[in-house]
Amino acid sequence: MQESLEKLQKVALSDLHQAGDLKSLQDVRVQVLGKKGSLTEIMKGMRNLSAEERPVIGNLVNRLKTDFENAFNLRQQELQQENIAAKLTSEKLDVTLPGRRTVSGSLHPVTMVTAEVREIFSRLGFTVAEGPEIEEDFYNFEALNIPKDHPARDMQDTFYISDERVLRTHTSPVQIRTMLKNEPPIRIIAPGTVYRRDSDLTHSPMFHQVEGFLVDEKVTFGDLKGVLTHFLNEFFGEGRSVRFRPSFFPFTEPSAEVDIECVICGGKGCRVCGKTGWLEILGCGMIDPAVFESVHYDPDKFSGFAFGMGLERMAMLKYGVNDLRLFFENDLRFLKQF
Repeated sequence: MQESLEKLQKVALSDLHQAGDLKSLQDVRVQVLGKKGSLTEIMKGMRNLSAEERPVIGNLVNRLKTDFENAFNLRQQELQQENIAAKLTSEKLDVTLPGRRTVSGSLHPVTMVTAEVREIFSRLGFTVAEGPEIEEDFYNFEALNIPKDHPARDMQDTFYISDERVLRTHTSPVQIRTMLKNEPPIRIIAPGTVYRRDSDLTHSPMFHQVEGFLVDEKVTFGDLKGVLTHFLNEFFGEGRSVRFRPSFFPFTEPSAEVDIECVICGGKGCRVCGKTGWLEILGCGMIDPAVFESVHYDPDKFSGFAFGMGLERMAMLKYGVNDLRLFFENDLRFLKQF
């Protein structure tokens, strides 16, 4: 057995030095010290030795293990150093090459327009309110003077989740929720995402809108005109003509559409404005007394106005974008312009 151990030691140390990589080195270790390794097989014969021979062979076994482990660790370090040297040789870094520029992002144009609208109205004393995008029929329609059989529901192209829940078609439900929780005076804008079943060059099934309203005593249509004219001049630039045209909305009476002088041709007439010199920008009106009754306000004591506009349309006019879908396609060539 002593001869077998001495022979094994020579072979094992030789194999360690000949191992050319870490995997081969580990294989040698398993062949010698593993559960089915050479040393294990030799040690199985120790049970047949006499009491005097066992200590001698035991010492030889321990010395072999120690010598083998030391040789293994030394060869492992050598191979690791060789790997590092090979990587340093093959993966040289040319420090003379120009650095890679970090490309910074920017705010989305709709986000920029939303922030500007909020800032302008905040200077006029309006605060921001929010509401859920999955809305109850009461807040989205009925409290806004649009009962279930009202033809105006056909104008909304609504996504219905159930008979009583919809994806909100406008941010006007925030008006109802705010008035139910607060007493006048109230001065609020409510920007947010809305949904309608429509999709083309100028419409999207998901888009952004801002609702604004003011309720107090003795609020007049003149106040509405003053606020909106100031806003449009702040947003599109001073000196731009503004006009109000009679219109219809179930929740306002009287109602109006607001046009501005075409931002492309300056009112001279072009393809964008249909040769009229005007661009439709938003809808507005005095809050209908029926809406006040839904929120338990006294229509004889309080009056107010409301307005709503599409933020994508505002962005299209401000930045000269001719296709609404560009805002949602995430084309970097488009977005980098902002």
